Amino acid sequence: MERFVSHKVNGQPRIDLEQTYNKLRLAARVIAGVSSLEDVLAISSRNMGQRAVIKFAKATGCNFTSDARWTPGVLTNYKTKKFQEPRILLVVDPYADRNAIIESSYMNIPIIALCNTDSDLQFVDIAIPCNNRKTESISMILWLLAREVRILTKKQGRDEPFETQIDLFYYKNLEKQEQEMKEREEREKKKANLENQDDEGSNDEEDEGDWNNDDNEED
Repeated sequence: MERFVSHKVNGQPRIDLEQTYNKLRLAARVIAGVSSLEDVLAISSRNMGQRAVIKFAKATGCNFTSDARWTPGVLTNYKTKKFQEPRILLVVDPYADRNAIIESSYMNIPIIALCNTDSDLQFVDIAIPCNNRKTESISMILWLLAREVRILTKKQGRDEPFETQIDLFYYKNLEKQEQEMKEREEREKKKANLENQDDEGSNDEEDEGDWNNDDNEED
């Protein structure tokens, strides 16, 4: 993956985005060249990429599996219920999806993979260099790839906007969202209580002022 690194900042490699774009367009041409997009299988064993894989497949018409655990024999054992014979395999992480890549190599299935700077490129035919550990990066790559495939397959024009918004590709952590909602509700309750206390304090001051005025009038 060193050839995809443009420079380093504080020892951390930075990916050459021009190479990312070129590889993305190459992958889109390969996918669009398949006679039936249902023969393209997109997979992600990691939570960060599962939602993006599903949205990519629905936008392009490709097949997908978002199981957290790869079922052995899906590509090699025709007796299994989940047996498939894809012509192209798209994976989000060569490390997490290693078993699928190995099975694809047995069946001579071309592999397109989203690869980080430390990813293993064994059996990978087209590596799209990117950060495959962040849902934002994964979503951006698959969103752009889906858009390019749709353009090449005449499903939309190049000047037409892609109707599916990119944030729909993001991984949603429901537990985290529920926790954030609870914290937001608690902050709103505290704010409301403080406002009520301020209102009560101001009313008490007004009442004291009225009593003082009455006392002065009596004197």
